[in-house]
This record gives sequence, structure tokens and C-alpha cells, in this order.
Amino acid sequence: MKIKNKLKEINKAWYFLIIVLLVYIILFFVNKESFFSSIDSFNSILIKIIPIFILVFVLMAITNYFITPKFISKHIETDKGIKKWVFAVVGGILSTGPIYMWYPLLADLKEKGLNNGLIACFLYNRAVKIPLIPLMILYFNWKLVIILTLVMIFASLIQGFLINKLMEVKK
Repeated sequence: MKIKNKLKEINKAWYFLIIVLLVYIILFFVNKESFFSSIDSFNSILIKIIPIFILVFVLMAITNYFITPKFISKHIETDKGIKKWVFAVVGGILSTGPIYMWYPLLADLKEKGLNNGLIACFLYNRAVKIPLIPLMILYFNWKLVIILTLVMIFASLIQGFLINKLMEVKK
């Protein structure tokens, strides 16, 4: 009975790790050449990705330090016209953390007069993540990343304007 209870306490992610290790152990005894080839591939990928992970970590730390909900709130409330839209785009891109943490702030800004289009633009641009751009460039290429990012920003602005228009029609 005690062993079953212990197995229930193990996180399911550990099962995957254990299965992968077992496969590697079996591969080592069945086909050593494939085992060492696999280890070499893993090492080459790891060597490529480690500098990117370090860059991602630094970018995330800088973003978390300088871009706070209070900072974004201050600028979205005070800026006028096109500046608000630019700040909604930039704020969405630079915002970090889980999305549900931003809902109270956005609700508060809405009560202070922020329109639905700006909120939608901000939320849409949360999909563009600067810390992940180096990794995307590594796996794809810089042209794709630039085009995709620009399309997402443009689409967020269109979405924001459309939402404002639809909300005006509703009233």
C-alpha cells in the first residue's frame, strides 16, 4: 500500500523523465552507436541554446525590473491620441507575467476612461514576447520573426480600431 501512495505523489512530469532515461539505458545496451550519436546531438543543441537562454533570462530580468503595471498604467492614462496606441502596443509587448494579473489593472484603467480598443490592442500584443525572439530566430530566421511581429502589431491596431467602432455602434 505504501508504494502505491508514493507513486501517486510523484509528479507526472517525472514519469516522462524516467521513461526517457529508461529508453536511453536500453539504447545503450542495444545499440551503443545510436546512443552516443543521440548524446552528441543533444550536446550540440544544448550548446546552441544555452547562450540564447542566458540572453532570454537577461531580457526578462530587465523587463521585469523596469516595466511594471504602475508604469504602464501611468503612461496609458496620461498620453493622448496616437501616443496611447503606441504605448498600448509597446506595453503589451513588454508586459510580463500571467495575463490574469493584468485584468484588474486594465479594469481599473477602463473605469478611468481607457477604451476597449486600447485594451484589446494591449492584450493582443502580449503574444509578442521580446525574450523569445532570439529563440525564434535560432529556430526559424530573422525575416520570418520580423514579418510575423509586424503583422501581429498591425493586426492588433486593426483589432483595436474595429472594437472601438463596434462598441460605438452598440451604444
